[in-house]
Amino acid sequence: MKQTLAVSLVDSLRRRIVDGTIPSGEKLPSESALIGEFGVSRTVVREAVSRLQAEGLVYTRRGSGSFALTPPSPDEDSTGGMRRPRTLAERRALLSFRAGVESEAAALAAGNATPAMIAALDSALEAFDAAGNHAATAVSCDFAFHRAVAEASGNFYFVDALLSLGPAMIAMPPERLEPADDGGQSERLQRVAAEHRAVRNAIAAGDPLTAAAAMRLHLANSRSRLGGEPGS
Repeated sequence: MKQTLAVSLVDSLRRRIVDGTIPSGEKLPSESALIGEFGVSRTVVREAVSRLQAEGLVYTRRGSGSFALTPPSPDEDSTGGMRRPRTLAERRALLSFRAGVESEAAALAAGNATPAMIAALDSALEAFDAAGNHAATAVSCDFAFHRAVAEASGNFYFVDALLSLGPAMIAMPPERLEPADDGGQSERLQRVAAEHRAVRNAIAAGDPLTAAAAMRLHLANSRSRLGGEPGS
């Protein structure tokens, strides 16, 4: 019976993470809330969370709770959709793909961006900074910045490629959920913000070569930051 209850709880939480009801970086309901909602014991809740950790869907930080990581996507091969990453190796492959696509998008943006498009980049950067260490919001703002670069390229195929991937293309390794010592934005997110700003500045300066190089460096650094952590 305990096994059946744990499987049922795992299935329910997995669906919520995958469909975005619990966004990447958001805290899972507390043990007490899950016990009340599903009528299970604390042992069953902990077993379910452990299974989700093993699947790379959840990261637990002692004293803070359990958080959703970037989920895998349902198989989309049969519908012609973009394959999305499920493993660390696939995330690295995705970043290599993005480096080629988004570097070219950044170069085109440097030649095509209007003041309104630069304002959209600035808005995404400001939102990312304001998100601080709220990981789910930071992921959304991170994706918004990359989408704004694609839109500034003037080529809708770049936009379509990013929209096909969606926010799940932004890695959510456990380190992204670790707070800064002073309670502000973590060093990891500060580096990401600085790299984004370098891309924005090159686009605003109308420098295609520098814009492409800045985007390629950002995504190369993102690949390095994945490390070897499960769920990265």
